[in-house]
Amino acid sequence: MAATIARLALIALACCAALPGHAQLLQRKELSYPLALTIAQAALEDCKGRGYATSVVVVDRGGNTVVALRGDDASVHTMENARRKAYTAMTFKMTTQDFIKEMPTRPVRREQTTLPNVIAIDGGVPIKVGNDVVGGVGLSGSPGVDEQCVMAGINKVKDQLQ
Repeated sequence: MAATIARLALIALACCAALPGHAQLLQRKELSYPLALTIAQAALEDCKGRGYATSVVVVDRGGNTVVALRGDDASVHTMENARRKAYTAMTFKMTTQDFIKEMPTRPVRREQTTLPNVIAIDGGVPIKVGNDVVGGVGLSGSPGVDEQCVMAGINKVKDQLQ
């Protein structure tokens, strides 16, 4: 009996010694639903004020949709375009406009557009807390001003993105 207890103690000790002493959970900020909703509503309203019927999508750091809003009279395709723009901005940690600008000098960017959910159309912006990307916003339906509308949404909450 004592030998069995000694063996079990030795096994337990060996298991503990095998674990890294510095292993720990990551601590990071996450995008909340209320913040995502505020960004989306402000972006949608900004574009509506400019005379555009748009859709806006906000994704979290994992590319999951947190908020998706489709304005009155927005074309059906705008929702999918907005989602893919948000995903692209989040995953590459840059605006979709910057992603597009890199295409002529970085051929891999063109290849990356074949990945699921990636799109090279202006209107996607990463949501950052410092240098940490916590999500992305995409808007579609206002040619040439999509990113400006998105920035109106992000600027609405910029004091909370710290």
